[in-house]
Order: sequence, then structure tokens, then C-alpha cells
Amino acid sequence: MTWSEMQPLLSQACTDTLTMVVWSTLIAVAVGLPLGVLLVLTDRGGLVQNVVVNKVIGQIVNVGRSMPFIILMVALMTFTRWVTGTTIGTTAAIVPLAIGGIPFFARLVETAVREVDNGLVEAVQSMGGSTWTIVRKVLVPEALPSLIASTTTTIIALIGYSAMAGTVGGGGLGDLAVRYGYQRFETQMMWITVAILAVAISLIQFAGDFAARSLHSRGARSGPAPRLRLLKAKESAAADVSKAA
Repeated sequence: MTWSEMQPLLSQACTDTLTMVVWSTLIAVAVGLPLGVLLVLTDRGGLVQNVVVNKVIGQIVNVGRSMPFIILMVALMTFTRWVTGTTIGTTAAIVPLAIGGIPFFARLVETAVREVDNGLVEAVQSMGGSTWTIVRKVLVPEALPSLIASTTTTIIALIGYSAMAGTVGGGGLGDLAVRYGYQRFETQMMWITVAILAVAISLIQFAGDFAARSLHSRGARSGPAPRLRLLKAKESAAADVSKAA
């Protein structure tokens, strides 16, 4: 197979893979972020402690994470057909990719949020801050570098899932590698596909690491201690004003 024959196939496969990964990542982040935060908030000692809710969400996340993606795809075929009207193609593959990515990202979010300095949370609480204020002003901003790294890890995992989806008619680079590289013994096509995936993953990892390091360095320069002191200073000023009144 010549390069002129491979080029349109590779272009379409890259477009399909990009479409699957982008949409599934957006859905996984949109659903997984609040799930991960909720796991922290409802845990023992959390801001809205609810052990039952925490256990239920935790078990759902654990089941989603423990299921191999190829089995998840098969198990979700009926749901995928109900949502998209088909079980093959790029659009259909987005459904299991997103559902597989949600619990994966949720656990990473939970880990990232737990690393936030509890002193900042207590300071905002003492100032009368609501749970939503703490989540919006403290937990998510302070965990942002870790959340960026978690998103990067999720994207890379979804690229691997998308290649697996290609083996069962999902389209993309995985489908191309199987149909031409394996079934038709086009070794050159196989290695080009592998090279594209390797380069894409390396670039995504580099960009994610750079963004996380930049945010972490910016936060380290200000540091949690000065922010905590500022919050306490505001609290003390508010107390003085109330006493004077």
C-alpha cells in the first residue's frame, strides 16, 4: 500500500479518534468532577457527611472501574443503541468511552481534592462560608494542578480505550490497525498507527505536565500559609467590626 493510499485512511482514522476522545473526555470530566467532590464531601468527617450516599456512589464507581472496557462495551450495547440508534461507528463508541471514563476520573478527583489543606477549609467555615463556597473557592482551585494531571491521565486512558473500541467497529486508529495491519498484513500501516498514537500520547502528557507544573509553581509562590493567614486576618477584622458595633 502506497502513502497516497494510506493518507486518506489515516486522516479519517485520526479524525474519528479525536472526536471520540474529545467528547468522551468532556462528558467524563463534567460528570466525574462532581462525583469525585461528592465522594469527599459525604465521607466520614466531610462537610455534608452521609455514609449511605458515600457508600452507594463509591460502589458504583468501583464497579465501573473494575469492569474491563471490552466487556463494558458489550454490556452497554442496548443502552448505546437507545442513545445513538446504532452500536457501531464513532458516535456509538462515545457512549461506552464516556461511561468508562467517568468512574476513572471520579476516583482521581477524589484523591486530588483530599490533598487540599484542611486549614483553608476550616478558615472559610469559621467565616461562615457555605459548602458551595468552600467547593468553589477552596477545594477546586487548590486541587487544580492535580485535577489537570488527572485529566491528562484520563485522556491517555481514553485514547487506549478508543483503540480497543476500534476492534469492534468503533472506527478510529484501532479499527485501522486491525483491518489493515492485522487482517490484511499491512505491517507498514500498523507501525504508522502505533507511531501516531505514541506521538499523540507523548504530546498530551507533556502539555498536561507543563500545565500542572505551571499552576503548582504559581500556587507555591503564594503558598497556602499566606492565603490562610489572609483568611484569618479577614476573620479577625470582621470580628473586630462586630464587637465595635
